[in-house]
Amino acid sequence: MMVPTNRLILSTAVVVIPLAAMSIVFPSLSLMTLAAIAVFLLCAVIDAAMSRKRAEGIKVHFPERAYLLRARKGKIEFMVERKKSSLKKIRLALEFPAHFERTEEVLAIELPGDGEEFLFHWSCMSLKRGSHLFHRCFIETSSALAFWDVRSHQPVKLELRVYPNLMNERKNVAALFLNGSNLGIHSRRQIGQGKEFEKLREYIPGDSYDQIHWKATAKRGQPVSKVFQIERTQEVYVIVDASRLSARPLQKRGGTAAERQKKAEDYSDTMLEHCISSSLILGSIAQRQGDLFGLLTFSDKVHSFVRANSGREHFNTCRDALCRLQPQVVTPDFDELCSFIGLRLRRRALLIFLTNLDDPLLAESFERNVSILGQKHLVLVNMLNPPGVHPLFSNANSSGLDDLYKALGGHILWQTIMEFKKDLQRKGIGFSLLDSKTMSTEMVSQYMSVKQRQLI
Repeated sequence: MMVPTNRLILSTAVVVIPLAAMSIVFPSLSLMTLAAIAVFLLCAVIDAAMSRKRAEGIKVHFPERAYLLRARKGKIEFMVERKKSSLKKIRLALEFPAHFERTEEVLAIELPGDGEEFLFHWSCMSLKRGSHLFHRCFIETSSALAFWDVRSHQPVKLELRVYPNLMNERKNVAALFLNGSNLGIHSRRQIGQGKEFEKLREYIPGDSYDQIHWKATAKRGQPVSKVFQIERTQEVYVIVDASRLSARPLQKRGGTAAERQKKAEDYSDTMLEHCISSSLILGSIAQRQGDLFGLLTFSDKVHSFVRANSGREHFNTCRDALCRLQPQVVTPDFDELCSFIGLRLRRRALLIFLTNLDDPLLAESFERNVSILGQKHLVLVNMLNPPGVHPLFSNANSSGLDDLYKALGGHILWQTIMEFKKDLQRKGIGFSLLDSKTMSTEMVSQYMSVKQRQLI
């Protein structure tokens, strides 16, 4: 594609228009002026014809996959290959989504005189988490006389994965739970004895009857006791709800409807984002404690299931599954979810649900299904506190009748959630209403309390 440059437009205004006016004012010079105009136009046409394939010797190679952190500047490295071409300057462009911020819309590149392959990088920042595909790269260069911009595009296959930024969550979690050095680690006293069989030993006076191994005692003809050890490897599953309620923003946004929509799309400060970040923090800590971490995401169906395991590759698999997770405008199906869990998880495990249950119908369906899981697994339910839901008179900034009615509505909803919490606790299921700023810390505290008390 050929596009006229400002130089061609300016040259046309400087050359063609005065010569045309001169031919009108001085008819005797019309032949000369027309010849000059024809020469100028011929130069422009020849420049376009000779530069049509000017960018064919340039190939741009992007990696198949690149990685960024949300709301943090990063670089996309790529290579420019120059063959059978003497171009020194080119301009590149990619079809970035609207939520990407970059220093330059079009990247101007200067190619050195020697060599065929050159390595460059593109600085950008994404305000949204997720996986973004790029299929085309646009190349632009100037013609020999700089009268035209020669544009072309090449197919590329680039997947840009934007992972959650966990820096703030890691700062909120104590130094004990960070994947760093062993400095600052504090030991935790284990409550009770272990439940995992380790070995047999001779009976010692004072051993309780439940510690005696009766079969070994009968075989040896003397009392033999069992020795237990603390369970080191347990399964921990985080179950993330990606249904319609997870897409709600955590704070009420001001401004016009268009501004609120743009801000919500750009920054994506939703309940699901906090659930994803907290899940990854808990996963890294569970692996540090020697446990197996698993993941399950769902809405009206099960989206992904990663069986509990450990290791860096397994953590990356869980992170990729959460990176692709987006909120769905559907109602969660707890019947299918609990049936799936009952069929797949045979071993007792810690199940941590991250869901939204301020809808009474959803809460009733969840309670009916999760009570069955609670008979086999240890179930903890965590829910982010919706905006405006708090006890009456807990907000001292309320003023006026409208604020009073809003506070009363928030109190009624809070009371309903507290009654639902008591119903779950009577069935042996824990429920917590978490704050978004301390969600990761509170989830880690729950997990460490379960480990300390050996409840799994």
